[in-house]
Amino acid sequence: MHHLKRKTIPFTSIVGQNDMKFALILNAINPRIGGVLIRGDKGTAKSTAVRALADLLENIQVVSDCPFNCNPRNPEDMCDLCYEKSQSNQIKTIDKKTPVVDLPLGATEDRVVGSLNVERAIKEGIKALEPGILAAANRGILYIDEVNLLDDHVADVLLDSAAMGVNIVEREGVSVAHPSKFILVGTMNPEEGEIRPQLLDRFGLQVSVVGIEDVDQRMQIAKMAEAFDADPDGFAEKNQGNQAEMKEKISQARNLLRQVRMSDDLLRSIASTCIDLGVKTHRAEIVITRTAKTIAAFDGRTEVNQEDVKKAMELALAHRMRCRPFEPPTLNKEKLEKSMFQHKHEHQHQR
Repeated sequence: MHHLKRKTIPFTSIVGQNDMKFALILNAINPRIGGVLIRGDKGTAKSTAVRALADLLENIQVVSDCPFNCNPRNPEDMCDLCYEKSQSNQIKTIDKKTPVVDLPLGATEDRVVGSLNVERAIKEGIKALEPGILAAANRGILYIDEVNLLDDHVADVLLDSAAMGVNIVEREGVSVAHPSKFILVGTMNPEEGEIRPQLLDRFGLQVSVVGIEDVDQRMQIAKMAEAFDADPDGFAEKNQGNQAEMKEKISQARNLLRQVRMSDDLLRSIASTCIDLGVKTHRAEIVITRTAKTIAAFDGRTEVNQEDVKKAMELALAHRMRCRPFEPPTLNKEKLEKSMFQHKHEHQHQR
């Protein structure tokens, strides 16, 4: 290991941008939400927040010499080699930090999925794969900056892997596979062009970040950046309490998530609202349900309430609204509230 570490501002010290921070935390608690797309101007702490999130995640246990960060505790999450080793109890494990992997602009398909030597693959299977970005990102965060400029084909390959949790590499009839589960985070600056609707729908949540207009907050950002620059370690130490608290809260929410329940009444109101708002994709209800449950867990509750649903809708619906081409996707909050209010009362009358 080299001694040089990338210094990251602590997540809990990032000023403002609460929606962005919240959406990232929810995905950290429940990766099944399906990631987050962060839209916004340059210099609004988008990439800072993504990198900083990793410090709030617990270390992962991995098989020590495996390029896929295989999970030593679960044979279902292993590549073929680790699976064979696990059958004969030969697995060695180490702890490592949750990986944050950047997708470089202009990355080729080989760089993403890995390159396969077909002759060797026939004999050796997965050993013949030169691992790519999807290998490194397994059980971590895959960060795509400027996701709107991503090559269409590479984007499709990535999203398939994100949805399935597996990367399958096929060349000339030979196929190898390895686990690839990750939290997908994309950032984009809408000034540089919109993103395809098919791609939009694949992100669980979307948040927009804008430059903060409050003078005191802007002063605080500048002061903090200077303090962090002058003494990163001292700065981190001062924030250690807040960081530890948030880490613990995420950890507890993860454990609680399995027990969270949501009533059919709430689910019905989600479906009705989606229909009212003209949302075509059925992914919407699924993402809203997962998000609302995760919000409840973060709050330490096992029962989803109306507020959780409303917040989940604000994060999950903006980019699923039908809008005219080249217009930024938006959600009209008044319309959302009106629709939810209506359905809530309809259900009460049906009783």
